[in-house]
Amino acid sequence: MAEDQLIAAVRAGRAPVVRDLLGAGAGPETTDADGVSVLRLAVAAFDGYVADALLDAGADPLRSLPDGSTPLLRAVASGHAGVTVALLRHTADRITEEDRTALLACARHWYETGAEAGIRLATGATGPVACRRFVDDSGVHEYHVVSLGGVRVCDGHSAVLTRLEAEFGVRRSYDELIGRGLARADSDHADWWEAAAVLAERSDAEAWDADLVWHFLVVDRPAPSGERPWELRALDVLLPWATEETDPTVLASVLRGLNLVDDPRVEEVGLSLRTHPDPRIRVQVPSALNRTRYAYTHPEALDVLAALGRDADSRVRASVCEVLYEFEGRGPAVADILAGFLGENDQLVRIKAVSGLAEADDPRCVEGARLIGPVDRAEADGWLLDAAERYAQRHRG
Repeated sequence: MAEDQLIAAVRAGRAPVVRDLLGAGAGPETTDADGVSVLRLAVAAFDGYVADALLDAGADPLRSLPDGSTPLLRAVASGHAGVTVALLRHTADRITEEDRTALLACARHWYETGAEAGIRLATGATGPVACRRFVDDSGVHEYHVVSLGGVRVCDGHSAVLTRLEAEFGVRRSYDELIGRGLARADSDHADWWEAAAVLAERSDAEAWDADLVWHFLVVDRPAPSGERPWELRALDVLLPWATEETDPTVLASVLRGLNLVDDPRVEEVGLSLRTHPDPRIRVQVPSALNRTRYAYTHPEALDVLAALGRDADSRVRASVCEVLYEFEGRGPAVADILAGFLGENDQLVRIKAVSGLAEADDPRCVEGARLIGPVDRAEADGWLLDAAERYAQRHRG
């Protein structure tokens, strides 16, 4: 019974339930009726959180599968860098040179062939492929999932190869890594992020001095803690870049980099872009506005946030909610902005708006809580969900 429940929880992507079942004695190497292990199911679903739960309980990423592969090799072929890294972390010192060679060969084959051509070769199927956008379970990296003949892969094989090479000590040139990232004109794609991450792990002067490398190091990854000189150099590069860049994809990344640096000039850049026609730019503005713990320092800041809170793009509105719901300077103007998010289609935005209103002691949180709708508490943040109840308890008292 426990094994059946585990298989169901893995298929449903319910990582907390998977951990509970494993803790209660379910086996991490459980297989379904077709002999497919639960770890292989998690890999096929691109589910890093479920994979982590299984691996922590003892699932073996190097276990030989009937076709001669391993779950780790399957992860590499899947094109999902996050799942690949999750499995790789649990190989410790057991991975052999033969394993490394096979993993790198698999990653390079898929990278050079491409997801669509690779899945055609793997399945022998013909006809059109299905393709959809996919955001991984961390909510950070984006992929496209390509499906054909009952098989699915992500198109992140460049990211997988870049990460494996870095982990195995294969050092690629700056130009090659930059080229891999720039091949995706999308700073949210995993290929871009892994190129950025690997470059950010390098500390030599040549990497830091190249403008395009700056674009990756500072923009998409925070500088290592304590390295204040790099922040100052980042400002020298990114501030003028933000005023001159016309490509929205690049400009959005430049702004992300600036938002990691504490400097009042960043706010002025953000304010100058508050009506930019591309929502990817406007979504960065709320984070650019300078604030103390209890107040925004610019006299127009709340007016700007209120306008962006009514933006036509839901991502921009969500970015406003994100910076305000935990903000401790919750005066009436902030509460009014938060109240405007109670009817959002995104349930998490509604939950955060209710939480912010409750912490502001605003009675609109009560009605807002009714608008949240059904929530799976096993997957949700209980503290956020209980904000309106805490408000009610305070007032009953």
